This record gives sequence, C-alpha cells and structure tokens, in this order.
Amino acid sequence: MKITLCGSMKFAKEMLKIKDKLEDLGHRVITPENMHKPVSRGTHGENAFIKIKHGLIKLHYQKIKKSDAILAANFSNKIPNYIGGSAFIEMAFAHVLNKKIFLLNPIPQVSYEDEIIAMSPIIINGDLSKIK
Repeated sequence: MKITLCGSMKFAKEMLKIKDKLEDLGHRVITPENMHKPVSRGTHGENAFIKIKHGLIKLHYQKIKKSDAILAANFSNKIPNYIGGSAFIEMAFAHVLNKKIFLLNPIPQVSYEDEIIAMSPIIINGDLSKIK
C-alpha cells in the first residue's frame, strides 16, 4: 500500500522510525517535505511564511492524492494523541478523496473530535501491522 505520512514535524525523528517500519512491512511511504531536515519553525511549528513560500500545504495534498491511505502520527503533546491543524486538514483531504485514514493512536479529546470521528479513521493503537 502507498501511504502518506502526516503529523507534526516536532516528531520528525519518530515519524522517520515509523516510515522505516512501514517499509519493512512492504508499504511504500510518502513523507512530508523537509522531513529529513525540518524547515525553519515559528512559535507554532513551520511558520506561515515557510508554508506559503514552499507551497507545503498544496504539495502535501498532491502526495495524498497519489496515495492509497494516510497515517496520521498523532503523538501526545500537551494534549494526549494530539492532531494539529495541518494533520487535521490532511485528514480532511484524504476523506474527501476517499482514501483510508489511519490514526497511530486514539482520537484526541479536542473541540473538533466529532469531525475526526466523522472521517471514520482506523485507529491502530501503535500497531503498524494493522495497516492493510
């Protein structure tokens, strides 16, 4: 399966480990731009100027279009299993494109929890072998 990895670049090292494990399981993994060398960060991660300058949102959308599924690597931050703004819109892109949506961990308790539930993600509870 061709899987696009989504998540905060704050967890780039952890996401690279996930990429390697998924490839060991026979999947082809598409990663966010600059994952191997994270781009300049503002106070909230990649700042808006960098996202605009490099077209990161549109670029990741194109990657999602070419994949069979996405895996949102929702690690705990200040909120357990947090899904940030970028990962949330990437999940929405995948949902509209009828792609499978996998969540590494359970759905976080956030104000947009109902929207996440409505996208019917498959929660794998950290077990990458459940991605099929």
